[in-house]
Amino acid sequence: MNKYQNLFSNIRIKNMLVKNRVVMMPMGTNFAGPNGELLEDHINYYELRAKGGTGLIIVENACVDFPLGSNGTTQLRIDEDKFIPNFYKLTNRIHKYGSCIAIQINHAGASAIPLRIGTQAVSSSTIPSKTGGFTPRSLTIEEIQNITLKYAQAAKRAQIAGFDAIELHAGHSYLISQFLSPIYNKRTDEFGGSLENRARFCKMILEKIIEEVGDNFPIILRISADELLEGGNSLEDTLNILEFLNDKVDIFSVSCALNDSLYYQIDSMFFNDGWRSYMAKAVKDKFNKPVITMGNIRNPKVAEDILDRGDADFIGIGRGLIADPNWCNKVKNNDISNLRKCISCNIGCAGHRIGLNRPIRCTVNPDLFYEDSYKKEPIQTLSNAVIIGGGTSGLEAACSLAESGYNTFLLEKNKELGGLATMISKFPAKQRIKDFPDYLINRAKNLKNLLIFNDTEATINNIKNFKPDIIINATGSTPLLPNIKGLLENIDKENSNVFSIFGTIKNLENFEFKNKEIVIVGGGAVGLDIVEFFANKGVKISIIERLPSLAKDLDIITKIAMFDTLKKEKVNVYTNTSLVEVKPDSFSFKTKDGETFDLKFDYGFVCLGLKSNTILFDSLVENFKDIPVFNIGDSLRPRKILDGIEEGRNIVSILKTK
Repeated sequence: MNKYQNLFSNIRIKNMLVKNRVVMMPMGTNFAGPNGELLEDHINYYELRAKGGTGLIIVENACVDFPLGSNGTTQLRIDEDKFIPNFYKLTNRIHKYGSCIAIQINHAGASAIPLRIGTQAVSSSTIPSKTGGFTPRSLTIEEIQNITLKYAQAAKRAQIAGFDAIELHAGHSYLISQFLSPIYNKRTDEFGGSLENRARFCKMILEKIIEEVGDNFPIILRISADELLEGGNSLEDTLNILEFLNDKVDIFSVSCALNDSLYYQIDSMFFNDGWRSYMAKAVKDKFNKPVITMGNIRNPKVAEDILDRGDADFIGIGRGLIADPNWCNKVKNNDISNLRKCISCNIGCAGHRIGLNRPIRCTVNPDLFYEDSYKKEPIQTLSNAVIIGGGTSGLEAACSLAESGYNTFLLEKNKELGGLATMISKFPAKQRIKDFPDYLINRAKNLKNLLIFNDTEATINNIKNFKPDIIINATGSTPLLPNIKGLLENIDKENSNVFSIFGTIKNLENFEFKNKEIVIVGGGAVGLDIVEFFANKGVKISIIERLPSLAKDLDIITKIAMFDTLKKEKVNVYTNTSLVEVKPDSFSFKTKDGETFDLKFDYGFVCLGLKSNTILFDSLVENFKDIPVFNIGDSLRPRKILDGIEEGRNIVSILKTK
């Protein structure tokens, strides 16, 4: 018997019968064509999640008013009839698997970027949608009425295209949110001021949509239940606002936050699974309507418990279904150990789309469109592959090659697999990262043609014993330790208080906190991980960066969260400043202007980056000239886990072309 009875029970909402309680949340992808059209890969992306057992898929936000209301570099459009045929193709493909499908319709308002839309953005008032954003202009009454009609027309197109429901986005700093929130709405007419007036625009849209689609077509309303910003709507405020909208809504999708509190909306990894279900419960208790909750829900036991408690009726999973499209099928079949859980790093998804205007990718899933297609064409001749290094890139390469038919041997010099990912996960706020090497290790152990040798130093002679036809070097990286006076003499030495990132992780349980002063050299991801570790522990923190700003290598979500931490902790930040000498209890620095100063510390941390560990690779190339030798992951060039995973998977494709 499946132990997730609530999760896999069906539920009817008007004329929509959903086979289970898992909802794929709408997440921008930048997969659409340059004119907002749905492309084949995009359809495959959603189809894969339906095939994986998802009950209800909500397609990412589609623009109802192009170009004025567009959001994202390449966003889906639903503002003209010409988009209906491809959407119909999509809904047919999804329905083949018994899944339901909705689409989120949206107007970006002040979140639109003027350079993209070719004009000034619009909003309820003239307040930018985020700190430092572009100033919009206020909509006229006539324009408000016109946009209301555009929403309704878009909903009708969705109905014609075969969608089972529509979601109206009224949160996350988009146009309707810009009317609902007192942070943005400074109007003095019938659309501003009181709760009822601020709700008027949304109510008009709902009424007009129902006129177009009828009473039996479900409407989901997505809200920022708590904006989590000073001066914004609290949960109590939102509950009062919803009194004016409730009778027009069939399902509430209970999210939170605005642009300036983005790391609550696109949850940072330090938030617990299902941490915001209390918000959904408050909405459900007041209005007795079905609600969707979401928020880092990776553990199916947490999802089941939320449903069992009655906090929500649906479990929203977004990034988790990017990471593993088969989440539902694996959970239903009690195959939990093979779940490829999202680690909430926000690098390939939000980081790529919001921060870099790229199509989304995923740190833990190297193929978002075709999943395991590489397994369908196994090699035809028996071949041996040797992988050196059991970090994430080496493990992915080993698993992918073994799954493609290679006899595979993985050599890891340490007792523990997982490399830097496993090490970094020892920071309490980064524990979620451990889910990924754990998944890879479990996957590897289930492959009979993959043998793992832990605690084994790779040498030319023992590699030759495996008679390799291909060799993969994935030996990772080591701390970058420049020629700075006193650095090598003091760092990671016995009884020293100067640490590299490796030394820091080794000593995490030994640090004292009360009234201690620490100095961190290096304001990148690693240095900020150390800030995060010492935060809220009564430690005085200083961080030094030679570049003009911190967090240059961080994704947009983590960057916002870290800057919030720096502010709350009153961290002393020095930029344009370089380390010139390391002493046992102090660092000497030099500013861009040539000034010098010392900072004393109880603990000093030198986090100047990583360098490739290539010692063995050069020897491999020299000794194995007749077979392919590849260098992947950090041993090629220190980067994100994402890049090494793609390289590990791509080995299969490269070999097929040789």
